[in-house]
Amino acid sequence: MGYDVHITRAEHWADNEGAEITAEEWLAVVRADPELTLAPEVGMGPHFARWIGPSPGVEAWLDWRAGDVYTKNPDAALLRKMARLAALLGGHVQGDEGERYPGDEPVDGDDASAVSPAVVARPGKSWWRRLTGG
Repeated sequence: MGYDVHITRAEHWADNEGAEITAEEWLAVVRADPELTLAPEVGMGPHFARWIGPSPGVEAWLDWRAGDVYTKNPDAALLRKMARLAALLGGHVQGDEGERYPGDEPVDGDDASAVSPAVVARPGKSWWRRLTGG
């Protein structure tokens, strides 16, 4: 079990009917990005991609499902990457509880880099700002 974070075009990721990111759009973004590699051999399906960016200590991945791109428990570096990908796809980054991540989460030296529901209780502020009180 983990905390999912989504790239979505919908106001709320769970209600994306009519605002779906297509599998073809996602695959085109993956193929155009040298930091992303399709990895269907992992057994997660044909849309599963690994990110080779600076996510210390974790295997960073993204997958397409039902009109959104998602991952579990991303660190700050992956949240920033997701924000860049969301911009390409005309969407935004949103956690399971509806909070949004603008892509300005600090990367260097952040000890609390994994997202968890306890940290992301209030929509509108990045998880880092909520954690640090900023």
